[in-house]
Amino acid sequence: MCLAAVLPAVNAAEQPKPRLTLEQRADKARIDSERIEQLQLEKARQAAKTTSAREETIKQQTNPQDWEVQQKLKAQKQFDERESREQKYLQEAKEAAAKERKIPKP
Repeated sequence: MCLAAVLPAVNAAEQPKPRLTLEQRADKARIDSERIEQLQLEKARQAAKTTSAREETIKQQTNPQDWEVQQKLKAQKQFDERESREQKYLQEAKEAAAKERKIPKP
């Protein structure tokens, strides 16, 4: 009983909310939606600007010609190593062929 007496007093102390019609609610929702959409578009534009600026600085820092030169030097070094290895194996094969082999007699 005590609780029932307190609840109406609490409700009376609050200010009544203005009741909006369905059309007013729809208008308010539409306005809120447009405002949120504009905020999101602005954030996306700002993010795109920062991303493109970051990409540009990275492009300027890395020089593709340096990378190409490094790759060519690396490939040339590997080719030279492979060629010297082949020459070594050929030389060993020639020396082995030139040796006289003693075949044990049974």
